[in-house]
Amino acid sequence: MRAVVRRAVRDVRIAPTLLAAEPPTDPTFAALRTAVDDLTATVHALGELMLDIALAYLSDPADVLAPLCEATGKDLEAGLAARRYALSGDRRDLSYL
Repeated sequence: MRAVVRRAVRDVRIAPTLLAAEPPTDPTFAALRTAVDDLTATVHALGELMLDIALAYLSDPADVLAPLCEATGKDLEAGLAARRYALSGDRRDLSYL
């Protein structure tokens, strides 16, 4: 049953998409944009791991994620933000990071 719920949640989640804009002509800006896209992809992957541990239906995932964040030396709020980003795909969830 857990696998079915996990698959259904993963199917519903929105994967992050790159902004549909013309590539920047300035090489510095292009490198910065690439770095931001890489960071968001990494945070999304981290958020999916957080969702594997604290499933999407949990109203208070902090209790479940706190031991993991403490063991890995990560800030709990950053872990929760990554989890929210994996659920929504909304880059505003990354404002904490």
